[in-house]
Amino acid sequence: MDNQPHNKAAIGKNDQETAEKTNSRNVTIPIGGMNCASCARNVEKAIEGLDGVVSVSVNLATERATVTYKPQTTRLPTIRAAIEKAGYKALGTDSEDVTDANSERKEKWIKKLWAKFAVASAFALPLLYIAMAPMIKFAWLPFSNELHHMMSNNPMAYALLELLLTLPVIGVGYKFYTVGYKSLWKRTPNMDSLIAISTTAAMLYSVYNVLQIAAGHFEAVESLYFESAAVIIALILLGETLETVAKGKTGEAIKKLMGLAPKTVLIMKDGAEHEIPIEEVEIGDVIIVKPGAKIPVDGTVIDGYTSINESMLTGESVPADKKAGDPVYTATLNTTGTIQFKAEKIGSDTVLAHIIKLVEDAQGSKAPIARLADIVSGYFVPVVCVVALLSGIIWLFVSNGNTALALTNFISVLVIACPCALGLATPTAVMVGTGKGAENGILIKSGVALETAHKINTIIFDKTGTITEGKPEVISVEGDVLQLAASLERYSEHPIAKAICEYYTGVYLDATQFKAIIGQGVEGFIEGKKVEITRGSRVLIDGIYAGRIVVSDKPRNSSKTAISRLKGMGIETVIITGDNNETAENIARLVGIDRVLAEVMPQDKANAVKELQAEGRIVAMVGDGINDAPALAQADIGIAIGSGTDVAIESADIILIHSDLMDVPTVVTLSRKTIRNIKQNLFWAFCYNTLGIPIAALGLLNPMIAAAAMCFSDVSLLLNVLRLKRMKL
Repeated sequence: MDNQPHNKAAIGKNDQETAEKTNSRNVTIPIGGMNCASCARNVEKAIEGLDGVVSVSVNLATERATVTYKPQTTRLPTIRAAIEKAGYKALGTDSEDVTDANSERKEKWIKKLWAKFAVASAFALPLLYIAMAPMIKFAWLPFSNELHHMMSNNPMAYALLELLLTLPVIGVGYKFYTVGYKSLWKRTPNMDSLIAISTTAAMLYSVYNVLQIAAGHFEAVESLYFESAAVIIALILLGETLETVAKGKTGEAIKKLMGLAPKTVLIMKDGAEHEIPIEEVEIGDVIIVKPGAKIPVDGTVIDGYTSINESMLTGESVPADKKAGDPVYTATLNTTGTIQFKAEKIGSDTVLAHIIKLVEDAQGSKAPIARLADIVSGYFVPVVCVVALLSGIIWLFVSNGNTALALTNFISVLVIACPCALGLATPTAVMVGTGKGAENGILIKSGVALETAHKINTIIFDKTGTITEGKPEVISVEGDVLQLAASLERYSEHPIAKAICEYYTGVYLDATQFKAIIGQGVEGFIEGKKVEITRGSRVLIDGIYAGRIVVSDKPRNSSKTAISRLKGMGIETVIITGDNNETAENIARLVGIDRVLAEVMPQDKANAVKELQAEGRIVAMVGDGINDAPALAQADIGIAIGSGTDVAIESADIILIHSDLMDVPTVVTLSRKTIRNIKQNLFWAFCYNTLGIPIAALGLLNPMIAAAAMCFSDVSLLLNVLRLKRMKL
């Protein structure tokens, strides 16, 4: 590995990039009508071509486009118009209720798809029977003799009956033609293009033969392919419906999170209780929550005393006691008393809303492995069209002008090659993986983070508040220095300073010219003497060593088990701290950490990460403090403890809501299983298409069988993805 900064760390250092981001707006647009990887790529191209668009990512599984653009150069209606012009539907934009709206839209779309499939199958099945029964000629088949007689003696009526049954199926499948041919015209063919070309060829050839029958060439009744077009459309609609239903299940994590918040609220107004919808709550409202009810918004208790179960946020099963002045959070459960609290954060500003937004963003993002499918799909459909055309021409010559045989093979190649599975292989797995993480208190901010986590071979842990509980205690005092130390440390916010002050119960001396030296200690003047407390709690008076206060911070209960599990996964563990080497070594020995980086200044933590990356390591950093933020940003994966500072959480790629170190090996396990699932999906998607196309080109696959195989290949892929929902972490 070279010594160049990693891409993530470099973000924001480039002035041009920073300026672009500062002057840009992000928007998420739900999109309708996408069926395959080529569709998603076509939408990306349409938006990328607009001036002022900084970046765009289209996710097939979530059916959303995430666009960063410059409002001074282009406008949102222009972006929506570009999507519509490409043949797809721009259904809305990012808002507080975007998830609810998307969920309702998908439910309506699923009902509409089932209705379309019902209509298509209601006409396609009789059509298939009418077309096939006269050829089978089994006496026990109902109406087979009558149909055979009609075909032989009144071929025109027989042909028109098939045509009339086909037209409603073509009608409910009109989208394949409007989108497919529009994409073809723009030289960006997609799955709809393949369906449109193949069924149009079957229809035109069949209509041509109807005209031949009208001209007296009755033998043309043997060359009708109306049933192929109708059955293909019906099967594709079935596949699309089942696929949409399965994709909906991959997003259940969001629905579960949204379902945590109550729908109505009790507020105190004019001395009386009033029940109002959650949407009507305003900042400053006094809200009443009775035992057994959920907290509706974030706020601060102003009256009452209770215990609240906050396990959905903290993972701690023991309810937290709440009194006046304590914070309460949305969707946590009030267990005992009645309280009144003032609403301070509502709507998209609540902790729960931020969690939901993080999960949504992660599910809508692309993992790097998805680029492979994007690249392949860009070339795949045009190549398939060429292969299908060549196959038809070759069979026309080989069969001495047998147009029906050439057409059959042409259609089969187009239908079997639909690249739906290829486009769904990655985004659906990312959706389920990030959703599974959210259910277990692990917020993964992006598909990139989810994928990178499986490559981690070194994890650096901050000591205080991460490996340890962050609550140091005084163990012993060497020398008569406790009063001096406490009198000086009372001006400091450092955890060690608080521990010393809590331990000391005497009278404080006046201290002047207090100064905290980051990463090194504190100093000041007491009774005319300069007192210094250096790293390691050594006390100097006028530069002469006077004693020492031994402070220790015990490890978290889960630290040793988590480290052991990581080592069992082949991952090296490192502890990094500003404390002295002796303290760091002691903690490392207690929890089983391999390597110690002690006496590291806060500003040097990021450099320590760089040095490990320069050795060729894929590094994760686990921390909780403001001083960890640069290292979290520099690491390949930054993992923040949920109880840590906002700055650390913003800098991280993954957040452990429960603040439990056992979630660190869980992150790696989740990533490994998700990436394995993605690779399985891509392998079978590639195999399916590469094997199916030559079989169809060789004339060994009926178009209707090809349509059925393509339909159920998508469903089988999605079922494989849904296995992730049952995995044990």
